[in-house]
Amino acid sequence: MVCGTLSGMDSSTARITIDPRVMSGKPCIRGLRVTVGMILGQLGAGHSIDDVLAAYPYLEREDILAALTYAAEHVPGVEQTADAR
Repeated sequence: MVCGTLSGMDSSTARITIDPRVMSGKPCIRGLRVTVGMILGQLGAGHSIDDVLAAYPYLEREDILAALTYAAEHVPGVEQTADAR
């Protein structure tokens, strides 16, 4: 993939970037050294979105939602409802 935001993504995932120079090319939030996987790990461990935002004050709620949307779009078998897009 090319550096920068992912082409073909809607505005909800435009905050996700992939750059081989940042976190070894893992999907990141706005080019920061915060990966989608880190966000998912925090949420999966039971932390709330507000907890994650407190731990990473430079993130915005929309960043967390973009990480969730990105993950849902890239995990096989995850079904999305039409109104969730």
